[in-house]
Amino acid sequence: MVIRPQSMNPVARWSGLAALLFVVLLVAGPLVALWLRASTPSILTSSDWAAVRFTLFQATLSASLSVVLAIPVARALARRSFHGRSILVTLLGAPFLLPVIVAIFGLLAIWGRSGFVSQILLSIGAERLNIYGLSGVLLAHVFFNLPLVTRLILQGWTRIPVEHFRLSAQLGMSPKDLFLRLELPMLRSILPGAFLLVFLLCVTSFAVALTLGGGPKATTVELAIYQALRFEFDLGKAAYLALIQFVICTIIAVWSLRIAVPVAFGGGLSGVVQRWDVSSKLLLWQDSAVLLAVAGFLGAPLIAVLGRGLPALSNLPASIWTAILNSLTVALFSAALSVLLALALAGFIDGLKSRRPKVSFVVEGVGLLTLAASPFVLGTGLFIIIHPIADPFALALPITALVNAAISLPLALRALLPALQHNRLAYGQLSDSLDMQGWSRFRLTTWPTIRKPLGFSTGLAAALSMGDLGVITLFAPPDVETLPLIMYRLMGAYRMDEAASVALILVALTLTLFWLFDRGGRLGHQT
Repeated sequence: MVIRPQSMNPVARWSGLAALLFVVLLVAGPLVALWLRASTPSILTSSDWAAVRFTLFQATLSASLSVVLAIPVARALARRSFHGRSILVTLLGAPFLLPVIVAIFGLLAIWGRSGFVSQILLSIGAERLNIYGLSGVLLAHVFFNLPLVTRLILQGWTRIPVEHFRLSAQLGMSPKDLFLRLELPMLRSILPGAFLLVFLLCVTSFAVALTLGGGPKATTVELAIYQALRFEFDLGKAAYLALIQFVICTIIAVWSLRIAVPVAFGGGLSGVVQRWDVSSKLLLWQDSAVLLAVAGFLGAPLIAVLGRGLPALSNLPASIWTAILNSLTVALFSAALSVLLALALAGFIDGLKSRRPKVSFVVEGVGLLTLAASPFVLGTGLFIIIHPIADPFALALPITALVNAAISLPLALRALLPALQHNRLAYGQLSDSLDMQGWSRFRLTTWPTIRKPLGFSTGLAAALSMGDLGVITLFAPPDVETLPLIMYRLMGAYRMDEAASVALILVALTLTLFWLFDRGGRLGHQT
């Protein structure tokens, strides 16, 4: 008997179409408004094209380094069980979740000209480090994105059923055969999307390029857009540069999505993964060295932030409580919207995979390319749209939450879509043969599969929104503050110790939000 796939659920179809339309309008609307508002056509200069070339170069290097370095880290975590492993997995999200300005403060404390490493070099007669320019941009991007890619790859590793490792041990497969048969297919399905995600993050990285890059030789497209909007008020140039960003990211998205190959390992009992191929002491020392190195690389800047912020906690301004409330409100609303859009799009894309693969390819590309939109372009375009009908400054917090949801949507989509595809390939035919539909199918097959990436995605979106210092700077009036904004204003007033204390509170709340959602998704699971 031939089992035909059931037609797409009407709820999944219409919710997916509504989410797709919402995303298209949210991204295209501000860009069109900006383009129409431009009074005269703008001609890009040689420095603008140099910014495009540098953006491509640094984003490619940053994404490649992050992905290559994340593979041994994720592999070591996947095949080792030790005390404190769950804490290390949770803290892997800390660098990516840190507000950029806070993380850069920590990186400079370790790697800057007056940092810890430079002091050691001076003591042995060597020169200080200079991390400004390309080297600083690469260092910061790897610091931010290595943990994110590690978590994405780790989720792929834990989807390989424990029975497969047990069978490979019984068959006497070598580590090389195990890698080729089990691990490499999984990596082929995960790495293209991870590379695309990091590439887009590096293309649209503003604060890193502003603080550690800058100058004629290290200017990115994002910096050029900011300069065109903030200093030149050349809306035409900003629109042109934003379109160039879209073209770049579209090409990379098409390439990455084409070479990504979904893989189905079948079902399992979801037990704790025990690796019989890694019992040698050499591999144990290798994994230990990798985990210690990444813990030191990621943990040292966090310790530096902690040491600077603790002493001045008692000197914080009274407005800190209002800023905390505003930040939490924006973060929770942004996370809820981002995850709802991602779930609707992921379900719609997965439903189209077996029926209209070309259409699903286009929809997935649209969902991922929201990250290619510059937050400054989105914010300025929304300002132009809203200004004739309402006061944009009065809507500073809702607009910030809306843009943050759009920017974090690709992160949630890349975490949820592989899980739904795995669920369809592993349990789809069985569910169809049993005529399992609706709530029963969701409860028994879908929910156990998406629970972990859903918690991870929600925590990630909330944490990123907590630390955002982009759109809020364009809209917020003096009487509206969030934690990143109050920290920025304190730094502008040279109240650095108080700014460090605000940074410490911001980091604590950000990590707590991420831990609550991520831990909720991982309860009862080994990840």
